[in-house]
Amino acid sequence: MKRTRKPLACLLVSVLAGALLLGGCEGGPKQQLGTVLGAGIGAIAGSTVGDGRGQLVAVAAGTLIGSLLGSEIGKSLDQADLAYMHQTQQQALETVPSGTRSAWQNPDSGNSGAIVPQPAVQQADGTYCREFQQTITVGGQTETAYGRACRQPDGQWKIVS
Repeated sequence: MKRTRKPLACLLVSVLAGALLLGGCEGGPKQQLGTVLGAGIGAIAGSTVGDGRGQLVAVAAGTLIGSLLGSEIGKSLDQADLAYMHQTQQQALETVPSGTRSAWQNPDSGNSGAIVPQPAVQQADGTYCREFQQTITVGGQTETAYGRACRQPDGQWKIVS
């Protein structure tokens, strides 16, 4: 029973914190997307810290810090940056050997990033998923995130965490 409550409580804290943060956003879609992604990554990172109430505090803090960092990055990324990043993610997750870095750079904005996929793992339902590390550099400031993507029936990779 305790295991069921902890993830549910973490999810609830993350959703509430994200909703509060998004309610105050005045930025555009890039900034809002960055806020949501940052909050999710921060919540996941926070959930790995501590136990009980300490873990809830870590999730809330991770959500807040991640959303603030994600908001700043999202504010700076334009559509071309996102296109370069998405194309590189898809190619890296589909064809690049585990542990190999695939980089992208937008020559117009100067923003850049890289993704390093890990080995693919087949889930019980037959879906293949890969964990990855991704960095994004905006205005000389680099942020690193970790995630997991799963291959969809249409062949596209979708980030799930």
